[in-house]
Amino acid sequence: MTDKNFLIELGTEELPPKALRTLAEAFAANFEAELKGADLAHQGVEWFAAPRRLALKVTALAAGQADKIVEKRGPAITSAFDAEGNPTKAAQGWARGNGISVDQAERLKTDKGEWLLYKQEVKGQPAQALLCDLAAAALAKLPIPKPMRWGDSDTQFIRPVKTLTMLLGEELIEGTILGAQSGRVIRGHRFMGEAEFTIDNADQYPAILEERGKVMADYEARKAIILADAKKAAEEVGGIADLEDELVEEVTSLVEWPVVLTASFEEDFLNVPSEALVYTMKGDQKYFPVYDAEGKLVPKFIFVSNIESKDPRQIIEGNEKVVRPRLADAEFFFNTDRKRPLIERLPELETVLFQKQLGTLRDKTDRITAMAGFIANLIGADVEHAERAGLLSKCDLMTSMVFEFTDTQGVMGMHYARLDGEHEDVAVALNEQYMPRFAGDELPQSAVAAAVALADKMDTLVGIFGIGQHPKGANDPFALRRAALGALRIMVEKGYNLDLVALITKAKELFGAKITNHNVEADVIDFMLGRFRAWYQDEGHSVDAIQAVLARRPTQPSDFDKRVKAVTHFRSLEAAESLAAANKRVGNILAKFDGELPAAIDSSLLVEDAEKALAEKVEAKLTALAPVFAEGNYQQALSELATLREAVDAFFDNVMVMADDEKLKVNRLTMLSLLRNEFLKVADISLLQK
Repeated sequence: MTDKNFLIELGTEELPPKALRTLAEAFAANFEAELKGADLAHQGVEWFAAPRRLALKVTALAAGQADKIVEKRGPAITSAFDAEGNPTKAAQGWARGNGISVDQAERLKTDKGEWLLYKQEVKGQPAQALLCDLAAAALAKLPIPKPMRWGDSDTQFIRPVKTLTMLLGEELIEGTILGAQSGRVIRGHRFMGEAEFTIDNADQYPAILEERGKVMADYEARKAIILADAKKAAEEVGGIADLEDELVEEVTSLVEWPVVLTASFEEDFLNVPSEALVYTMKGDQKYFPVYDAEGKLVPKFIFVSNIESKDPRQIIEGNEKVVRPRLADAEFFFNTDRKRPLIERLPELETVLFQKQLGTLRDKTDRITAMAGFIANLIGADVEHAERAGLLSKCDLMTSMVFEFTDTQGVMGMHYARLDGEHEDVAVALNEQYMPRFAGDELPQSAVAAAVALADKMDTLVGIFGIGQHPKGANDPFALRRAALGALRIMVEKGYNLDLVALITKAKELFGAKITNHNVEADVIDFMLGRFRAWYQDEGHSVDAIQAVLARRPTQPSDFDKRVKAVTHFRSLEAAESLAAANKRVGNILAKFDGELPAAIDSSLLVEDAEKALAEKVEAKLTALAPVFAEGNYQQALSELATLREAVDAFFDNVMVMADDEKLKVNRLTMLSLLRNEFLKVADISLLQK
């Protein structure tokens, strides 16, 4: 028997487009794992996915499992036989379970003893007998958060299953999965090609589906066509298509036969801020906007049809007709909003609750205003502009445009503020207050915007922690993790020397009696510092380097950043391992000492040459490193301390720290304490691993 290609296609109702790739890739990975677990050799697994199908094609699948010898170890000889050499009940039970007698068992001799052994020959099963169960197991493990039922069956899947095809070469693999019985019938496109047809051999897939069913099952091929044709279409109208990958992926998952077309809308709509138009084109209609070389929106859009029409003009006009009312809505909302300046919407914020214990959005706005001014003063931003931006920060939430198109919050505030004659710093801050909106997003560009963004995030963090509503597991309704990481990124990447203690104290003051958690400061600091671990691990810093800095609990994020980078550099030095071990040893010694140590080394109590040499170097470093630490140059400080390695090693090799003479012991402990404290000004390097 020779290896053959294996095909499984599951035909369904329309699958969720945003989950299609994930489902297909998971199906392939799961099935490959099942094949490996079943010892079925193969060359590879290729996945296919379209709106109404998931499919896999396994190349050169073995005809069956190989025969194998399975060794089953029994009881140790010492417990398998009694003093007279007769089999014990344990040995007899084991043998009976394997279908043999005790005297038929072999012996397994090892360095640790001798055991009974049975070598059983297990015949491999043919692939046909295994594939249905393996496929069912792979499908059962797909990441489906909300499975659904259909008909009167208890079967559950992400969408109702209509067809199932399993072919090993030309042979139909019989079986039922998710209520569907395996057959040769495959469904084609809803409106083109053959609605149903039969497939004779796994090797025909996916070409037969494309030729007869007008369905392009190859996901990546569909995506490539959409990208290439959309770029070409945009170039033909002198523009550049906005081909955001997330949207391209979604469109790829919505069509079985991609046909890229270009349509237009009235130029008058361009009087509306482009973000609102783009939001409805991309979000509601799944269209690709087109921009000119200067980045300005042009009255064209590109869309992907799921059918090949003899008269594409009708499809184009249909899509133009569909999008026009949405753009008209945006125009109407914009014109309506423009009748009143943003500041007049401030009282309306009193009608919207931020959080029942923390008050309304107006209350939050007042706190952001004060907090933004406070932070602006610390980072050298314009305090008046920061306070004005804080006051206007949530006003656009009460506009018709943002109410209808929620993702335009902030950006519409910016446009309305500009039209109201607000200072550019203020207008920009209304948009940038939400930055960074997601991992890897841009940061606020201006200092005024950074002040407002930090004010908003710190207000939310202190407020929610202040009433004891800590995030638990995946439950984080106020997006505190995102707020914390965003605030840290702003402080670190923009180099603001802000202290979390000062920010939290100010925020607490602004909340007044609303704060009920007396540990809010420690809770917020611990929560925010905890965000650093994943951040710096992603940047390539080792866990122990991060932990060494966390142990010192520095509350200035920009300072934390410098420490981590300094420790990572220190770990690369030849002296690092020895000094880390010495620090650990010193820490253990000092922990056992019950008493106070002098502030300085007494040179008259230095006896051994090694301790004299180390004391001289330590005192020299204390003087030399004072200005280095004052500048926050931690990398230089640790590099300088690394030069003490030989003196430290010589001290521990030749000097008894815990001397019988109390004065000598205290003086030596003082020297070690001073040395360790220099390291602790950066991190606890005793936590560094080899």
